[in-house]
Amino acid sequence: MSSVKNKDTAYFFVDESGDPTFYDKYGNYIVGKDGCSRILILGFITTIDPASIRKALINVRTEIIDDKYLQGIPSLKKSIRAFHAKDDCSEVRQLIFKTIVNLNFSAQFVVARKIERVFTSTFNRNENRFYDYLVSKLFQNVLHQNQKNLVYFSKRGSRKRQQPLEEAIQRSLESFHREKGFTVETDVQIQSQTPVGEPCLQLIDYMNWSIFRVFTKGEMRYFNFVRDKVSLVWDIYDENKYPLNYYDKNNPLEYKKISPL
Repeated sequence: MSSVKNKDTAYFFVDESGDPTFYDKYGNYIVGKDGCSRILILGFITTIDPASIRKALINVRTEIIDDKYLQGIPSLKKSIRAFHAKDDCSEVRQLIFKTIVNLNFSAQFVVARKIERVFTSTFNRNENRFYDYLVSKLFQNVLHQNQKNLVYFSKRGSRKRQQPLEEAIQRSLESFHREKGFTVETDVQIQSQTPVGEPCLQLIDYMNWSIFRVFTKGEMRYFNFVRDKVSLVWDIYDENKYPLNYYDKNNPLEYKKISPL
């Protein structure tokens, strides 16, 4: 098996939208009920220049603090600490979207419909196994492009989650090697961080939210605004649409194309 060596360093910032929960503490199936989403989205933004993204979001934060029109909005205190698309007011959300559309990054997403049959047969009702599988699929065809990959996950759970996430990343590389027939000399480093401490995680939160609105609300306006930043949306368990459940430049994502949740 031959090998390929690349030169660049890429930064990946990973977060989720929705949740991996299927059952309540009593074992009742609760997908689709209040507080339990019908889908789990895992996405990343990737860039070679995270510093410019951090600077741009810090500038927006300064603009918001100095804008007298926005003062007194209840959610503003949280927004100043860390932008979060679901909780930010519409004025702040507009500022963020108008900022991020001009930043240098691209984004990819895996959308997982929460199907009880799949959760039981494939993942033995284990939420972490479900989540880690999506990680491996998300990174399956990207890490080989760079000599060094710095992957930042939004903190989820305890430090014990670090090793399974690293193993999921490694499986994605192994899958690529098997499929393509050659290995790639690449170094992958994984870190967890909070959105407060890493502004780039606030950006992937916004991008995830735009995808989530398409699938759960049929609302295209936010996604359409940032569409050029998105290279892939993989609706992995939309079996009725296979193989057209893989949305990219050649098969653009539209709400009318996806199967109902």
